[in-house]
Amino acid sequence: MEKKNQVALGIFLALLFTTKTVFAMHIMEGFLPPKWCITWGAICIPFIVVGYFSIKEKIKVNPKLKMLIAMVGAFAFVLSALKIPSVTGSCSHPTGVGLGAILFGPTIMSVLGFIVLIFQALLLAHGGITTLGANTFSMAIVGPLVSYFLYRLLKKLNVSISISVFTAAMLGDLMTYVTTSFQLAMAFPDKIGGFVASLAKFMSIFAVTQLPLAISEGILTVIVFNLLTKYNKRELKELNVISEEA
Repeated sequence: MEKKNQVALGIFLALLFTTKTVFAMHIMEGFLPPKWCITWGAICIPFIVVGYFSIKEKIKVNPKLKMLIAMVGAFAFVLSALKIPSVTGSCSHPTGVGLGAILFGPTIMSVLGFIVLIFQALLLAHGGITTLGANTFSMAIVGPLVSYFLYRLLKKLNVSISISVFTAAMLGDLMTYVTTSFQLAMAFPDKIGGFVASLAKFMSIFAVTQLPLAISEGILTVIVFNLLTKYNKRELKELNVISEEA
């Protein structure tokens, strides 16, 4: 088990030290009006509470999952630190939440994503505390929900594991930015076209940078998932992520 953990840890440390560029994380500090900061923060609370108790329950049943949970949190932290400037006050980047959602479910990733966003806001000046609720909702709630349910659906339809993981991670990433576009459009509707025109503008700008990033994240997630299948197959079977025949 120690050898498995060392292999996984080595991968993420290598990724961590390749991260150089620093930009704003999702929606930057002070960019949203106060009413939207409060609204998105309130919406996130139930998901984080449920996720906290889900983590406690999984660790209670199997304490060995601690390392795997920490690893998917590190994966999300590293990938979400790789950024390309996009819409004013925001940026495009991989999210890394699809892997954790596939392994542990969406609510656990709500907690891990929330923690990732706090650390990046405080330590790396990515995003901000006032926009923490909005960023958590898009990256740590919507993204994991899409990835989790899409993976389960494709698995039920007997689609191959690699295609299921790739599709779930890629679309989970894209839906994060669709959600961010909605958030920005609601906060800043176009003076002429209103919400719809503003949404179309934000989504079209995001698409230029986010589509290739989402595809890249899908491929990387498949690679890491295959490594986990090789070194942590028993844990994945216990989590019902892969079948006994896999």
